[in-house]
Amino acid sequence: MITYRDAGVDIAAADEAKRRIGRLAQATFNAQVLSAIGGFGALFRPNFGNAADPILVASADGVGTKLKVAFLTGTHDTVGYDLVAHCINDILAQGARPLFFLDYIATGRLDPGIVADVVEGLSRACREFNCPLIGGETAEMPGFYADGEYDVAGFIVGWVDRAHIIDGKRITVGDVVLGLPSVGLHTNGYSLARKLFFETAGYEAKTVVRDLGCTVAEELLKPHRCYLPVLDGLLDGGRLKGLAHITGGGLLDNLPRILPEGCAVALRRGSWPVLPVFSHLVELGQLSEEESHRVFNMGIGLVMVVAETDAEVVRRTIEQQGSEVFTIGRVVAGHRSVHLA
Repeated sequence: MITYRDAGVDIAAADEAKRRIGRLAQATFNAQVLSAIGGFGALFRPNFGNAADPILVASADGVGTKLKVAFLTGTHDTVGYDLVAHCINDILAQGARPLFFLDYIATGRLDPGIVADVVEGLSRACREFNCPLIGGETAEMPGFYADGEYDVAGFIVGWVDRAHIIDGKRITVGDVVLGLPSVGLHTNGYSLARKLFFETAGYEAKTVVRDLGCTVAEELLKPHRCYLPVLDGLLDGGRLKGLAHITGGGLLDNLPRILPEGCAVALRRGSWPVLPVFSHLVELGQLSEEESHRVFNMGIGLVMVVAETDAEVVRRTIEQQGSEVFTIGRVVAGHRSVHLA
């Protein structure tokens, strides 16, 4: 008699993974969650406070080839945290706060311990940023993924009052461009970074690099910073004209996404500290300035555009939250582009 397990699908392992996931997800719930993990759908009753015209904002993303570093090191909890932080930042760019999160994990052979580690990271970030993990899918697909490998994606729904949507339409020539620092690569540029570290330089994951002050693995697994805590108090005040999450495409491709016609951005070289990891990667690959600023965030994880008259208030508010903030450029006349000045 042939069983499903003979075909590569272990139902017992799946049940154990679901048990662990349920416990971790339950720890993220708030009063708005009306169902338990395991149903065909998740029930959520949103609370929009005093919003006159609440608008839902949704996004989906992954963490790219940062997963390869997780496979190499056996460290799986950080990529879950990265995923939540990344998705929250994406909807934050339009002024939205999170309501709830869902995940999708797919693997060739389901290992309950690895899945639990990934979800532990998801759960930790969801608790930290008050974004309940209300459901998801764990798919075991034999022959589709190599042994020990998996993919993970996140789906987030948030909300913003229509009057407070941040869409860049009010940006004008003369506005100030502010930047919030990243902690490293976050979740982008890993294909090039892995090539330069492991092939060009011949490093191993455990290699301690003096310029970095840590091992290669520790540098590459630094968490994606979530900017909601430092910006939450500014979202409804109208001072933030535009927000850009600096992900794939770097500073050069992400900033134009929020610029209205007739506006460009001049970024001032040397106006923010470039993290050692980026300087090291640029040196290893002899990367051009344009290439490095298009692939990596170069030390700036989120960009804000504000009126010159509001810049000091915004700066002071952010610094009171314990974060650095840098004036990195200006909005100038041009065609929705970014250049280094």
